[in-house]
Amino acid sequence: MTAEIISGTEIAKKKKLEIAEEVKKLKEKGITPGLAVVLVGNNQASRTYVTSKQKNCLELGMHSVLVEFPESITEEELLNKIYELNEDQSIHGILVQLPLPKHIDDTKVIEAISPLKDVDGFHPINIGRMMTGQDAFLPCTPYGVMVMLEETGISIEGKHVVIVGRSNIVGKPSGQLFLNQNATVTYCHSRTKDLKYHTLQADILVAAIGKANFITADYVKEGAVVIDVGINRNEAGKLCGDVAFEEVKEKSGFITPVPKGVGPMTITMLMFNTLKAAQMVEK
Repeated sequence: MTAEIISGTEIAKKKKLEIAEEVKKLKEKGITPGLAVVLVGNNQASRTYVTSKQKNCLELGMHSVLVEFPESITEEELLNKIYELNEDQSIHGILVQLPLPKHIDDTKVIEAISPLKDVDGFHPINIGRMMTGQDAFLPCTPYGVMVMLEETGISIEGKHVVIVGRSNIVGKPSGQLFLNQNATVTYCHSRTKDLKYHTLQADILVAAIGKANFITADYVKEGAVVIDVGINRNEAGKLCGDVAFEEVKEKSGFITPVPKGVGPMTITMLMFNTLKAAQMVEK
């Protein structure tokens, strides 16, 4: 049995066409969805992500603003800039690229963003709404995973989903989104005893731990759906996920590759959230 590969690139392409169509409709009404990305310091990985976000904005006909600050910026200056963007009517979404320098409190910065412009889905108000099944901006990576499964026709209801990882950005919200769709969810993490016991029960296994090739075939149940959220570099410096792709694909039913799996979906859902924020203004 060789797994069917879920191509994030292909699904993202399809979604982007749908988003571009909606952007066009909004522009005809005089509203251009606008995204402001705030970049502090000169982290190379962050800069690569930011460039990609801008490129996507332009491709979809959105308005994109990059606000750059040196690493030495004070927390107060950064917060003031966010308050200014909250008031700017040409901006519908605000994203502060993490990680931030040590002297700036991430939590304060995230909470300063208006929940109506929080297109990353990290604000406690959006997280609370997600937890209670209300309409909210959903965190882009977990949301991308849900869309991939939906587009592939994989049903979630009643399935046992095991999530390896409990970060606020991926692990925790992923579990909640699966729960909202009537899955049974198990969270595993670095303190979980006998990890393999849990992962072998998963109908859908989500790996989000940040350890290259950690999930090998002996962690995976025959025919399971394996979603690899990890982005790592192996010893040769090559991009790889948390799942040992070559061996796991021989045992699973469906699998996402790295690259070209979850990654393209993350940016696509950011664009979707920015569009949604602009549509809310129109209403």
